[in-house]
Amino acid sequence: MSGLRYVYAVCRPFGTPLSAQLTGVAGVPPKQLTHHGLVAVVGHVPEEDFAEGPLRAHLEDLDWLSATARAHQNVIDALTVVTSPLPLRLATVFLDDSGVRTMLEQREDAFLRTLDRLDGRVEWGVKVYAESPEASEGTESAENPDSRPATSPVKPVSGRDYLRQRRGQRRAHEEKWEQAEGFSRRLHETLSGYAEETRIHAPQNAALSRAPGRNVLNAAYLVPRSESEAFVELVDHTKDDSPGLRVELTGPWAAYSFSGEDS
Repeated sequence: MSGLRYVYAVCRPFGTPLSAQLTGVAGVPPKQLTHHGLVAVVGHVPEEDFAEGPLRAHLEDLDWLSATARAHQNVIDALTVVTSPLPLRLATVFLDDSGVRTMLEQREDAFLRTLDRLDGRVEWGVKVYAESPEASEGTESAENPDSRPATSPVKPVSGRDYLRQRRGQRRAHEEKWEQAEGFSRRLHETLSGYAEETRIHAPQNAALSRAPGRNVLNAAYLVPRSESEAFVELVDHTKDDSPGLRVELTGPWAAYSFSGEDS
């Protein structure tokens, strides 16, 4: 088949076949390309989209990029069910099978070491979000409309009273974030006991993620599959421990944060 070779991941040989209905980037089913003790999971992609010039332009197209990322992730998710893949970065492309084999040959030792470290392990993501004090107050008022008079008069506020209110609001903010950060530190320490490795990522940008609240913890945990059930239960037990905080668990994923690859 003509076209370029898109590489999703590198694995050790695995016996369980992928679903015959699985398709990847460009709607093409992935295949296995074996070289020595490694398997590259690849797909054929058209030059008109994935040659250097067109690819550079496509990477500026958010709709195209999003669709390609979803197709890439579909293949990685399917691999994660049957093995512990080493995912490569999005749009890793070679001219032909020979180019893929050359890459495997050149990086064989590093790939084998990383696959040994990731074998039998998955990545779980945990995020903690804190809602602002104003949001909490707004929620309480909405849930308890009788707590405020419907026709309460508005009293004029002096400059001194205004400054006192502002100081009180600032203290409430500071206390809220201190509580959230303390909760997050304790949670991270506890979860780290179940993980072989951890990564603390930068907080998510609220404008990009569109998740409500302020992201206080954004962490990844490399967990043995055998410990994953206990890890999930532990996270679930913490979700109601602190009012005004939201704990979000994602996974299990291929170990992107621990692969040493740009993803």
